[in-house]
Amino acid sequence: MSIAAPVPPATAHRPALAPLPGDVDNRATYISFGLAYVLGHGSAAVSQGATPLLELPGWLPMTFLGAGLAAGTLQATAAAMRAQRAAEKPDDILSGKLLGVAWVTAFTGLFLAITGLASTLDAPDLQSMLWPTGSGFVVGLLYVAEGAVRRNLLHYGLGTWLVLTSTAALLLGSPGLYWALTVAGGGAYALAATLERRRLVR
Repeated sequence: MSIAAPVPPATAHRPALAPLPGDVDNRATYISFGLAYVLGHGSAAVSQGATPLLELPGWLPMTFLGAGLAAGTLQATAAAMRAQRAAEKPDDILSGKLLGVAWVTAFTGLFLAITGLASTLDAPDLQSMLWPTGSGFVVGLLYVAEGAVRRNLLHYGLGTWLVLTSTAALLLGSPGLYWALTVAGGGAYALAATLERRRLVR
């Protein structure tokens, strides 16, 4: 007479996966960069072109963008440092440190590249196109790296989206690229901030 193995009840659930060491809340970073996109790129979109919707000072969009990028970079660096402090393995600690420093390195390199190009080509207006798209490209690549290291699919997906939309926006010229960055980038950050809350709750 054979004895059948007990069948687990249908209502039983597998235990939830434990959060990864070094997992952090990215909402402050997403909100800071999202505001930079909406206020910086949005103000550029409505104030440029043949028939601007609003008359705004030329320095205002770049000021909004710069302030938002600075706040977002600080938040991202702080998040990387929090992840590093929460990590347990030596390799994870080193990865957190390198990711934190990468933000400063990347934006320093972007500043030198854009400033050098504008100066060499004697085209100062080039900065108004390269800063919005270049910053989105750099941030996206950093998100892809962080998402891969922390196994955070939301972070990785957002980074991939930013890399593709930021570079594709260059094809639209001005003011089309600003509209694309405002809608595609700002919308993506808003969605990511909402999904990040749900991810942390789970």
